[in-house]
Amino acid sequence: MKGVNGKILIADLTAGTTHTRMLSEKDYKLYLGGRGLGMKLLSEYLDVHGTDPLGPENPLMFMPGLMCGFPFPSSSRTCMVTKSPITRPLSPAHRYASTVSYSNMGGFIGPEIKFAGYDGIVVTGSSDKPVYLFVENDRVEIRNASKFSGMTSAIFDEAIIKEVGDRRFESAYIGPGAERGVLYGSVMNTGARSAGRGGTGCVMGSKQLKAIVVRGSNKPEVADPAMFSELLKEARLSFGADSESKTNWRYGGTANALQFSSDRGSQAVKNFSEGTFSGIEKINAHAARSRVWKRDMACFTCHLACKKSGFAKGAYGGVVNEGIEYETGTMLGANLLIDDLDGLHKMIEIADDYGIDIITLGNVLGFLMECYEKKLIDIDFLDGIALHWGSVNPCIEMIHKIGTMEGVGAEAAKGVRHLSELIGKNSSEFAIHVKGHELAAWNVQGYAKSIGISYTTANRGACHMTGGDIGGQNLSTLRDSLGMCSFAASWYRKEIHFKHIIKAITGFDLTEEEFMETGERIFNLERWLNSKEGFGREDDCLPERFFKDAYTEGPQKNVVLDRSEFSTIMDGYYTNRGWNLNTGVPEKATLERLKII
Repeated sequence: MKGVNGKILIADLTAGTTHTRMLSEKDYKLYLGGRGLGMKLLSEYLDVHGTDPLGPENPLMFMPGLMCGFPFPSSSRTCMVTKSPITRPLSPAHRYASTVSYSNMGGFIGPEIKFAGYDGIVVTGSSDKPVYLFVENDRVEIRNASKFSGMTSAIFDEAIIKEVGDRRFESAYIGPGAERGVLYGSVMNTGARSAGRGGTGCVMGSKQLKAIVVRGSNKPEVADPAMFSELLKEARLSFGADSESKTNWRYGGTANALQFSSDRGSQAVKNFSEGTFSGIEKINAHAARSRVWKRDMACFTCHLACKKSGFAKGAYGGVVNEGIEYETGTMLGANLLIDDLDGLHKMIEIADDYGIDIITLGNVLGFLMECYEKKLIDIDFLDGIALHWGSVNPCIEMIHKIGTMEGVGAEAAKGVRHLSELIGKNSSEFAIHVKGHELAAWNVQGYAKSIGISYTTANRGACHMTGGDIGGQNLSTLRDSLGMCSFAASWYRKEIHFKHIIKAITGFDLTEEEFMETGERIFNLERWLNSKEGFGREDDCLPERFFKDAYTEGPQKNVVLDRSEFSTIMDGYYTNRGWNLNTGVPEKATLERLKII
């Protein structure tokens, strides 16, 4: 085979052994790499009688995309694939029923896995002591990591390089939050890049795997070198040209969307009860650029440099390794009514150091704030922390509680759904999650036909990156399987369409229909795996808040989602997907057409 290594590395932490597994050309043709290939492998591991997400049988996969490691701009993405520890269906098929989980991160770890000679790393079993996986081409070792236990992300990022003695190694690791069992623990890379969603870090912690450390010196031979070179030249010219889009990415990254979203009423504000934040100008990209950011950073082969760093001042002063972006700025800012830019950066830094998902964290804090405001809980429940809207210090105290799993933090570490079930008193009506997975920073009122569909039908639970229609979802799935950053996808059009690049790399000559069908196949495989766990149409439901609570300000003021109208939208979606209208499960004919069964 051309363009791929043709094998994955498998580490069994229970046995303390490693080996490689060869994959077939058919696997790559049908699922490409990254998310798609990971889901194909996951389907082989899941037990129909119920795989415990935090048990040794649940695999944890580091899956670089098909394009990852090649010098095409913005093609560095790696998908973490596993079974989620945080989701649950309304009618579980077994005790451990949960969704598949796929979480995507950029940085440098994915290309290094490919350079080491593997198209993925699959970790199974669990160790009886903390370990890390050392990979240098064919040299693979499971090493003791006891001395790294409890290390925060920033400290460990330096400590592991000192341990291996070579800065050319790349690592992916967990912080103390995931080690201790925070269900929404992240897998981190370079201190701040993270595979944050779906509890991948918690799964890693359950295996006592602190990190993987990888360096390689290989690269696959491409199928058509001349075509590859020409496409690479055109891609670089496309990204190299001056454009408003590239300028905007470099200026503010996703933080550019903070002002945009608030202005149009689509931002998560005050636990999703509003869509417009009055303090947005104090924490938007312009404020950060003028007051905090000093440096723009890029992932492997990326021209956009959307990551930022700099220095905060005042009471929360210090080095900022990860500037605000849309999700972090909204979930720890607008959603909590916090407009202190320096305090916001400090909260982001602490959360990243613990290695916990900031999207879920912001939901948890917002939910607790609303419960406290409505007197559903008292200050004793919060261990003496007066968690008021707009308050930075109490939020910092609560983040520490969660990261250390102390007191109320042990309950908050299980997510919004768990807290609403614990507190009761109709708090479920403003518990913002789908299938147990908390919503991202884009609000629903006025945008149900797009983001509402994305949240309800995403196979990992509520997800803003899935896509708001079938075509968008199939394309998003393809990008995750190719290792392509969604921010850069618009540059890959016409002469440098992804299907041409696939042909140059692998020799697979896909038609447009076959290309799109690949994304459809992967998405349907995920849905089919979820259905075996008990998920169906009843689980594709938005939080009750969106059907009852209208915004009181902004362009979406007084808008409330109509339940019947949304049900009709979902009917059309299921029909067009080839899923059963009543159960939401893919029909047998759909699975057969897509070569899933």
